[in-house]
Amino acid sequence: MSADFAEFKNLGVVNTLRNCRLFTGLPPADLQNIAAVTVVKSLEKDDYLFHEGDLAHGFYVVQRGAVNVHRVSAVGKEQVIHIFRTGDSFAEVALASPTGYPADARALEPTSVLLVQKQGILALLKRQPELALRMLGSMSSHLRVLVGQLEDLTVKDVETRLANWLVKRCPDLKSEAPVKIELTMTKRVLAAELGTVSETFSRTLAKFREQKLISVKGKTVTVLSPIRLHSLLRHNLGE
Repeated sequence: MSADFAEFKNLGVVNTLRNCRLFTGLPPADLQNIAAVTVVKSLEKDDYLFHEGDLAHGFYVVQRGAVNVHRVSAVGKEQVIHIFRTGDSFAEVALASPTGYPADARALEPTSVLLVQKQGILALLKRQPELALRMLGSMSSHLRVLVGQLEDLTVKDVETRLANWLVKRCPDLKSEAPVKIELTMTKRVLAAELGTVSETFSRTLAKFREQKLISVKGKTVTVLSPIRLHSLLRHNLGE
């Protein structure tokens, strides 16, 4: 590997770390130190990064692409925990747990991830306790997001979950102006992320179309009236 290519590769790693919420605000020297204990892994679509119970070598940051982290039930049903995309970190539990990874992780498309190696980052955190505190703050924020998602899956029905997902992507909930939302994943993947199956998801989309709440063309979903969709969501939540 030439010196120029190695420098270019290192720059790409540092830029990915800088754009990751887990490392927000870290000075360049800290990012360089983390990059020094980081390796790049490439995956093709449907390649597994790890399986539940695999020995944990560290945690990951998505450089490009998307990773589906999920668990499989005793009857073989896949339950998506979260879809992680560019700039997202995941599997941070590996730093504190002596056991293996608690779920499976599979690439949804050609994907590149950074593996922040466990032994290297732990040694760095021991030398720099303030870095550990910053990372704990970011992890807490990430945990709140996942807890909110768990609440969505256990409390709300599919119609409410889909309405909530769409509403979150509308900039002005008091507007009557249509809002176009470009899907960055297949409808099957979005259905799984919302905790349902493709057939139920398609029926819910069709119901929203019949109610003139949305229109769908290819990978573009248009919310025809954000204020009406928000009103439906509030009604379903009993507000």
